[in-house]
Amino acid sequence: MKCDVITLFPEMVAPVLRQSILKRARERHLLDVRVVPLRDFATDKHHITDDMPYGGGPGMVLKPEPIFAALDRIKQERGGVRVIIPSPQGAIFNQGMAEVFSREERSLVFICGHYEGIDARVMQGIDHEEVSIGDYLLTGGEMAALIMIDASARLIPGVLGDSDSIEEESFASSLLEYPHYTRPREFRGMKVPDVLVSGNHRAIRDWRRGQSLLSTLYKRPDLLAHAILTNEDRQWLGQAISGMRKEGESVRWIS
Repeated sequence: MKCDVITLFPEMVAPVLRQSILKRARERHLLDVRVVPLRDFATDKHHITDDMPYGGGPGMVLKPEPIFAALDRIKQERGGVRVIIPSPQGAIFNQGMAEVFSREERSLVFICGHYEGIDARVMQGIDHEEVSIGDYLLTGGEMAALIMIDASARLIPGVLGDSDSIEEESFASSLLEYPHYTRPREFRGMKVPDVLVSGNHRAIRDWRRGQSLLSTLYKRPDLLAHAILTNEDRQWLGQAISGMRKEGESVRWIS
């Protein structure tokens, strides 16, 4: 997976890429991320990359020339590119999109906006996709780009080392993940469920499945409409919903 992050603030991006799973993925040559400082492509002696908006108004707007120049350089070096502009106006980023990005053979080029945004001619003149990580505003696109890179990179075979860990994570099967426990067995009066230390792998698997269903039912019942459920799952959920109704809790999931 190849990525280029065009940014006015490279120091916001580079340190994250040197940590944890992203660092190991790069060391194993499974992930190739380059941070592209936008100021390097400004042609004036002061390396100005922004200016006041035409028509007046507060804030500054990123100029088009440095962005086009940076992208032209990346195209020369990378060949094929897929341009992503983090934006609250874009399609919502999700696990499915992360999977698509993880298999992309072209370089994913993230153009990170800042201040009041990017000159509209960038959107007009560059084939791109706007992608949002949620309905809220950030200072710039750098953190959104890092979130998309992290979520996608961990799906590359070999990055996590254990493919089972990916399959069992939240959203991988449209269900939230079951709770995890480790030593000590008891802490401040809270005990690890007996089934997890029973050695009965069938019982452990059934318990985890039930906890995953229960967590999804309580926290994200909307996901159940898209989940692949067995008859046993549906029976279990029916019993859980009946119990919730008896306790006077609202049920938002509709089978």
